[in-house]
Amino acid sequence: MHEIDLNLIEMTLDVMKFAIGRITDTDPVLGKPKTEKELKSLVGDTVTPKGIGGETAFKLFRDVLIKASIPIDHPRHLAFVPASPTRSAVMFDLVTSAASVHGAFWLEGAGCIFAENEAMRWLVSLTGLPEGSFGVFTSGGTEANLSAMVTAREAWRARDESRATTRGIIITSAGAHSSVKAMAKVIDCDIERVDTEERFEREMLEAHIAAMPAQDRNRLFAVVATAGTTNAGVIDDLKGIGSYCRDNEIWFHVDAAYGGGALAAPSVRHLFNGIELADSVTIDPHKWLFSPYDCGAVIYREPELAKDAHSQGGSYLDIFYDEGYKGFNPADYQIQLTRRVRGLPLWFSLAMHGTDRYAKAIERGIELAKIAGRLIDEDPYLELVRKPSLSCVLFRRVGWKPEDYTHWTIKNHDAGFALVAPTKWRTNGEHETVARFCFINPDTTTRDIEDILLTMRT
Repeated sequence: MHEIDLNLIEMTLDVMKFAIGRITDTDPVLGKPKTEKELKSLVGDTVTPKGIGGETAFKLFRDVLIKASIPIDHPRHLAFVPASPTRSAVMFDLVTSAASVHGAFWLEGAGCIFAENEAMRWLVSLTGLPEGSFGVFTSGGTEANLSAMVTAREAWRARDESRATTRGIIITSAGAHSSVKAMAKVIDCDIERVDTEERFEREMLEAHIAAMPAQDRNRLFAVVATAGTTNAGVIDDLKGIGSYCRDNEIWFHVDAAYGGGALAAPSVRHLFNGIELADSVTIDPHKWLFSPYDCGAVIYREPELAKDAHSQGGSYLDIFYDEGYKGFNPADYQIQLTRRVRGLPLWFSLAMHGTDRYAKAIERGIELAKIAGRLIDEDPYLELVRKPSLSCVLFRRVGWKPEDYTHWTIKNHDAGFALVAPTKWRTNGEHETVARFCFINPDTTTRDIEDILLTMRT
């Protein structure tokens, strides 16, 4: 399998030709999923005892499989939280894979980890956390939130031996990302959600804690605030919640997986005041910092607490901690041992373009949300559900029912025109189905927005 022959060289050229074409394509085809049965009928058996050959396998990928997948960087992909990796980051992701470096320990990946850490220093600087704060790149926000909460729980237990087997409690808001709830299940702790999808305020937290039974208050070890909810771009009261947590020795975690990129945008940076009070912060560069999937990050005020919680032992690992190989070991600061150097594409893109261009690209997403808000306000068929926040816009089509939004989404997607999915938002105590934009890609144009909104007329 590892022999280098003429066929492999030719296949490599085909792969590079595809990659170059994809990197330079500013308006890729908006793919559409097929059923497993449909795909099987088109590609047949691909994993066989003798193999089908690289040329055949790649042709199936290029002509069938990729067309049944949706590019996250399509300029009219405005659903969920899309992504828009820079072309330089995508290119360097190829280099990262080709380099075949294990990014868990300094011994094996010193140069690449050094480069990752250069990008991490910039991320840390955006938060305003004190000197000594640092972090590590993860697979995404779910792993980052999980790593942070394991650290929080272990630090809480370490302060009092009687808590060694106590089931802890986390408080967050109803607007928090689903990964927070999933993470609580993984670490077997309870989660209590303050009933708000709007801004989670200090007063709400205080009232919730005051109403808890004394035995539950004693089990509270962390509060999770959100800096840019994925549904609506809401930024919680970071300063108020953060100061309360610091005064009461409660771990304060800020989930800025989506919104954290806007820390680099001067126009909205003040909205994040208080993030510097956090004990840990999650940011996903593969969302609004233009990295390829998968690239998240978790940052700690006191990295040593994370090291105490996550560093793994084993006789075959001892050499990684020998004096001759001492350095920063990413495996010590999050749950994953085996890891690729997933921060390298971000580092290369930052090094190539500079942080000023990053700020400009992020500001464009905020500008697009404002443009969409203005167009919606001017359209008699449409209404804003709430004022645009960061790059998220919630709006309704007057007179539509939930099934109308679903039909609209499917119709635009089937036409290969756009992917804009509905969501739900609580209005007057009831959840209603509404439309939602999330702008990440700077290549999205005002014309794109106008054309999408026009499809709600028919």
